[in-house]
Amino acid sequence: MVQEKIKIVNRLKSTEGHVRGVIKMVEDGAYCIDIVNQINAVQAALQKISTLVLDKHLHTCVTTAIRGDDPSERERVIDEIVQVFNAKGKI
Repeated sequence: MVQEKIKIVNRLKSTEGHVRGVIKMVEDGAYCIDIVNQINAVQAALQKISTLVLDKHLHTCVTTAIRGDDPSERERVIDEIVQVFNAKGKI
């Protein structure tokens, strides 16, 4: 579990550095398509991080709730997952 957290934090830090690079490109007046390509790379990196976090959530919190005895907690975590996917569709 700790290794997963470290992996996520490291990816976030890397992406943060990438965003700083994009900021510098804008400040320096880099070619617009180059900036767009770098923004796309940042978005892909964030999507990968989101997938890792969701995977961790499914294997911990959701699994615990599904296996638990509280039907309202099961419904709550299922609703959370549905909301995440609904929100993703609106992007």
